[in-house]
Amino acid sequence: MCFSASCFLVPLGATSPLLDSFWPPFLDNLIIMTMHPYRTHTCAELRLDHAGQRVRLSGWIHRKRDHGNLLFIDLRDHYGLTQCVIDISSRLFPLAEGARPESVITVTGAVVERSADTVNPSLPTGQVELAIDEIHIESPADVLPMQVAGEAEYSDEMRLTHRFLDLRRPEVHANIMLRGQIIASIRRRMIEAGFAEFQTPILTASSPEGARDYLVPSRNHPGQFYALPQAPQQFKQLLMVSGFDRYFQIAPCFRDEDARADRSPGEFYQLDFEMAFVTQEDVFAAIEPVLHGVFDEFKGVRTVTAPPFPRIPYAESMLKYGSDKPDLRNPIVIHDVTGAFSDSAFGLFARNVAKGFVVRAIPAPGAAAKPRSFFDKLNDWAREEGAGGLGYMIFEDGGAKGPIGKNLEADRTETIRQATGAKSGDAVFFVCQPKKDAERFAGMARMRICDELDLLEKEALSFCWIVDYPMFEMNEETGRVEFSHNPFSMPQGGMEALEEMDPLDILAYQYDIVCNGVELSSGAIRNHRPDIMIKAFGIAGYGPQVVEEKFGGLLNAFRYGAPPHGGSAPGIDRIVMLLADEPNIREIIAFPMNQQAQDLLMGAPAAVEPERLRDLHLKLNLPKIKSSAEGGKSRKS
Repeated sequence: MCFSASCFLVPLGATSPLLDSFWPPFLDNLIIMTMHPYRTHTCAELRLDHAGQRVRLSGWIHRKRDHGNLLFIDLRDHYGLTQCVIDISSRLFPLAEGARPESVITVTGAVVERSADTVNPSLPTGQVELAIDEIHIESPADVLPMQVAGEAEYSDEMRLTHRFLDLRRPEVHANIMLRGQIIASIRRRMIEAGFAEFQTPILTASSPEGARDYLVPSRNHPGQFYALPQAPQQFKQLLMVSGFDRYFQIAPCFRDEDARADRSPGEFYQLDFEMAFVTQEDVFAAIEPVLHGVFDEFKGVRTVTAPPFPRIPYAESMLKYGSDKPDLRNPIVIHDVTGAFSDSAFGLFARNVAKGFVVRAIPAPGAAAKPRSFFDKLNDWAREEGAGGLGYMIFEDGGAKGPIGKNLEADRTETIRQATGAKSGDAVFFVCQPKKDAERFAGMARMRICDELDLLEKEALSFCWIVDYPMFEMNEETGRVEFSHNPFSMPQGGMEALEEMDPLDILAYQYDIVCNGVELSSGAIRNHRPDIMIKAFGIAGYGPQVVEEKFGGLLNAFRYGAPPHGGSAPGIDRIVMLLADEPNIREIIAFPMNQQAQDLLMGAPAAVEPERLRDLHLKLNLPKIKSSAEGGKSRKS
């Protein structure tokens, strides 16, 4: 009879009369020997059906609870958590008792059904526990700088320095897993929509795309530099010129810019895509089902805007919402009431309107019932934001009151009531400033009033497109005309518009997609004509020689037949941030940098050896640093 291990690989717990008739006792140990060295199940897998079976688990000690005669260990792995127990009478008790939290251990034993009063309904494995009869310390843990179990809060510096511990915490771990699932869903939906996935270069040439490049010195070409791509913009356009029809990639992008809550410094990922022979509406029709499908898949209890998403012209968005990233969960709509104050009895606004100021009205539904302190608080907030204050009127059945209401003619008050749709019991706040300032501050006031009145529709994911962006804008500091958005966009009206219109009046086939006040992406129908591109760049101050130097590869390709094409690039990080309902983008990135673009875990950026600098033909010219030890003298590092 064969007694090799391979002859007896039977399921744990299996029995039969035939086996019982010749099963020697030593074969019980043989079954244990044939177990996987680390685990037969994951820490999320055991259920009542496994009761009585002998199993093996491996993982991290999440927490321990000493009940005197019994020691309970919550064992955690990637999949979940299982309660394990060992009796004080066991020779292994001291070993288990001495193991610190986050030590990696392997335990073996029988699965035992918990008594009714000890069942943990919050755990999938909460009806059973593992009775330990073997334990092996795979990797002991030192005293932890931060706890993984529990709800303790830690500084960003602590969390990022020990990110490998932070990532073990269930909430952060779940966010990173969610990110992977969302990317997989996006990739599947894009392929189903007929897009082909390509990869574009990481080492490329620098180009003026609105942000600072990360530069990489070339060893073989002294004094010359590669740039990490701010986006695969030119390459994806070249793919369209090369005859491909629908391209996409989950693209890494690199920009040397400051961090924000919704923007990670240094690097980020985007769903980059491009399409040939399309109009703006074709682009929308292609990407809306993908975005809606992904958001609907991971929305939880929230609602998602159904396609087609609203299209809002840029000028209308700035008027109604004071932003080109409107949060449509906020029901407040801003109105222009400049005419109601022109030559009016309310002298302050009348004089400013005569100077060219505009007046924006921000309704506050039901605010008349609020105490005076509500209005004073908003007025104080406005002053803290640099405005002179926030005037208001309150509508009642008999008319209007408040600082503005009592000083404005009744017919003008009625004009404002009709314009804003205000009813008795509502209030209206006013902003009177130059147009650009009024738009910005009215948008801030809209969001602040919404928050104060608790009007936001919290369980919603509200999409819209912002369209018809200006092609150019005036730089207030330099007085120069600059591109307002993407320099590769096709101007509406083509060459004729560039030659005959005021540049500040030209609109472009540019568009942003926005969700809950977060810009997910910018996109455009591209300028595929060399003559139109040179003319557009010329208006923005770039001569033909500069265009040839910076964009020669793209420009030359266009001279050999380029299809009309367009696309966009929704931000992966921001999509995940919204679906994870996290206010800070660092919570959904596995290894983020801090606000100063430093990797605290790996110690980057860091100095390099002089030999490396010589290889790259580089010499440092560092800024002067004040040294208190030198009495305030300057020195060079």
